[in-house]
Amino acid sequence: METEPTAQDPQLEAEVHARPLFCPVARGLDLMGERWTLVLVRHLLGGPRGFQELRNRSGIGPRVLSTRLRQLTERGFVEPVRVGTRSLYGLTPFGRTLEPIVREIALWWVRNRMRESGPYSETTAASVVEALPFMLREERARGVHISYEIRLTGKGGGVWTITIDDGSCSVEEGFADHADVRYTADARDWTSLALGFTDDRKAYEQGRLIKDGAGGSMAWYFYQPADPRRHNGGDAL
Repeated sequence: METEPTAQDPQLEAEVHARPLFCPVARGLDLMGERWTLVLVRHLLGGPRGFQELRNRSGIGPRVLSTRLRQLTERGFVEPVRVGTRSLYGLTPFGRTLEPIVREIALWWVRNRMRESGPYSETTAASVVEALPFMLREERARGVHISYEIRLTGKGGGVWTITIDDGSCSVEEGFADHADVRYTADARDWTSLALGFTDDRKAYEQGRLIKDGAGGSMAWYFYQPADPRRHNGGDAL
């Protein structure tokens, strides 16, 4: 009788990678299928990062992170980058070819599983802002050209510029050259608002969220994990 191999079985270890058959899916996953690999690529798409920054952003333990970065470097996806006196990791041109894959995985989760997931106890304002390109409702953003400047105070705060340009979204750290709308809020409040866990209209009325500019609501253009009814008439976020 055939028995199923256990997690410690050498047979299982030998079968982690597929047999040498012609299967594009299997061959592709041999290169990038280990856990955390695409998560690291996602964080490096925003620019070179240091080891500790990648650890803080991803939550990956130091041993696994070191192993994955070494593998990504050996496979040509990542290369060492020197910025002043700092030694960082950056994507190679080959590594950037993974961007469409990362994007499609993120969009699949946002559209099919985001509302069933959570809680997000380790979420920061930066992690939400940087995820906005994956959360864009493309059908609502087509033909739209608008820029938002987000000014967040308190722990985890900062300034970001979010640009929606005909169905695409980009995020840059820093002040906007020209913003159609500016939002100012505490970082913790804004994170809760952006994810839909706080009533945006009440926050606006209470002065916890300040909006300057006559452009449309930012919330209209993005998927949110909570309260799908909040878009009906809301124009605060």
